Amino acid sequence: MTRPHLAVGVDIGGTGIKAALVDVDTGKLVSERLKVATPAGGEPADIVAATANLVDILTSDRHVPVGIAFPSAIHHGVTMLAANVSDAWIGLAAEDLFAASLQRSITFVNDADAAGLAEVRFGAARGRAGLVILTTLGTGIGSALIYNGVLIPNSELGHLEIDGHDAESRAANSARLRRRWTWRKWARKLQRYYSHVEMLFSPDLFIVGGGVSKFADEFLPLLHLRTEIVTATLKNNAGILGAAVMAAEANGPTDTPGSVSK
Repeated sequence: MTRPHLAVGVDIGGTGIKAALVDVDTGKLVSERLKVATPAGGEPADIVAATANLVDILTSDRHVPVGIAFPSAIHHGVTMLAANVSDAWIGLAAEDLFAASLQRSITFVNDADAAGLAEVRFGAARGRAGLVILTTLGTGIGSALIYNGVLIPNSELGHLEIDGHDAESRAANSARLRRRWTWRKWARKLQRYYSHVEMLFSPDLFIVGGGVSKFADEFLPLLHLRTEIVTATLKNNAGILGAAVMAAEANGPTDTPGSVSK
């Protein structure tokens, strides 16, 4: 069986659900990118129904695999956390729930993991060896660890304890906005965060994603690290692309260097 060249990628967030049909060899969207608001309350049944509707719009071919990126650590298809969605997701066999509703082959993954893999395959880390750490700076801090193209899933580096505090409570973009910090003051929090992660992992590359990355010129030059640090290039499509690639590879052998750990 050869690897499918097309897959649907779905990126579920606290405010919106985005989806598109993807050519997983090129990393290009081959449909328009659809987006709907995440149902109020973020209840499982409502999000599953909204996702199923988007997938049905994109393709009627039930042999096309579907990758779903979700804001939670995921262990054997179970959502272990809930970020900006209902607490009903905690401990839920979510992968089975989506599969039963969509009646398709699905791969259910953490959203930051999907974005990190996409950046390695098609974006800022393409062709880079060694350990790449992607961080998304938003309401919280998402993270992905990829070593020589292989994803190490479910890292939660936003929840490292630094100076007695959950790291994302000070270094996430939401902390900057909530406290009305200047870029320079926020950069001091980022410096403490990235220096700590650098000490723990000695990565070869940091990638900074999230909406605030469009303002990277305001804060990245203020950071002083041994590790090269760059902005993500795939922006809002990263989760879609990574989820689609992971779904395609779960449904057949891949000719792309590196493999993906589920």
